[in-house]
Order: sequence, then C-alpha cells, then structure tokens
Amino acid sequence: MTRVSIHLDDTLQRYVVDHTTALDAAQSALVTRTAALGDPSGMQIGAEQAQLLTLLTRLTGARQAVEVGTFTGFSAIAIARGLAPGGKLLCCDISEEWTTIARQAWQEAGVSDRIDLRLAPAAETLNALPQEEHIDFAFIDADKESYWTYYSAILPRLRPGGVIAVDNVLWSGRVAESANDDTGADAGGNTQALREFNDKVVRDERVDVVMLPVGDGVSLIYKR
Repeated sequence: MTRVSIHLDDTLQRYVVDHTTALDAAQSALVTRTAALGDPSGMQIGAEQAQLLTLLTRLTGARQAVEVGTFTGFSAIAIARGLAPGGKLLCCDISEEWTTIARQAWQEAGVSDRIDLRLAPAAETLNALPQEEHIDFAFIDADKESYWTYYSAILPRLRPGGVIAVDNVLWSGRVAESANDDTGADAGGNTQALREFNDKVVRDERVDVVMLPVGDGVSLIYKR
C-alpha cells in the first residue's frame, strides 16, 4: 500500500492556511460577506483552494477559462487573477441573488473586466460554445448530479494539455462508503452521482486524473 495522505485536524488545517499565500483585502472582505449568509456560505471554497486555482490557472498559461458554479464569486476572483494578459473567464450560474454579490466583489477586486457572467443553465451555455479546442482551464463546482454533463461538454472544447479542476469529489468521505450507507436527504442523490462521476473519469482514456484531499476533495483532470 502506498503512503496515505495526512489527516488534517483543525490545528493542522490552520497551519496549512497560514503557510499558503494570504488572501488580499478584496478576497477577505468577500469571505466575510459570504459567511454572513449563514448555511449557504458552505458552498464557498476554502482559502487554500482559491490559491490553488490561481496557481493552476497560471501554470496552464490560461487565456480562456470556464467556471461552472459561481456562487458569490470567490473562486472566480482566484481564476481571473491567474489569467494570462488579455485572458477571459466565462462564469456559468443561474442565481441572480448570489451573483449580484459576485459582481460587486469582482469590481472591488479589479477583475470584472476579465469575467463574462452568463445567467442560464450551464449545460445550455457550454453547449453553445464553439466546438474547437479553445478552453485552457475549467473549474466545476455546481450541482453534483450534472457533473458528468458539464465535464462532457467541456472536455471536447478543452485544448490538449488543458486542465479541469472539479470540487467536492470526496463529499465528506461519503463517496468511499458502502452504497448501503446512503441515508437521509442525500440517499441516491449527490453521493451516488459523485461516485459515478469519479468512476467514469478515472476510466476515461482521454485524460489523466489525480484526486487531491484538499478541502472536500479536488480532482485535477489533464487532457492528453
């Protein structure tokens, strides 16, 4: 058996964040504003995930990026900050309420000119994009039952060497539990959808994938 990934308790998680490039004032302000929303704030990615997105965007030299699931705009700031000069980020979401907060945050962060927000079902927006391989980087963090739909629309449009990052692939560990353990409101829903998505991606011969135990699990998918 290969060496296992380390478990992060609260103290070690704090250490990780403290030794990751700090958020700037605009990002920190958005984190605070989103936290005030209460339960919905759980949809926001963590600080270390945001910096990971910025680095991945830079490392891929991305000029054309896509985000599926924008919420209040925190991850979009991270991606927009990493874009090459002249780069653009297409954000797909359906919530006017949450993305109103996002638009204001993008203005405050100085990245609004790099972001194109489309309020419509993401599958419709993605399927209307040009068919050629033009996307450099994509981030999927939306309704879990549609992950494979979004992935299937993005991958043919992703250039070879491009990367798709997918959030919540561990789903608090439930994906590794027996299917018989699925109970409550999530029974047969998100957990099973994520299991199926993860299984399909690892068998997809068009890509290489590594699943990272960061946040709630992030899969990095590289197009061959």
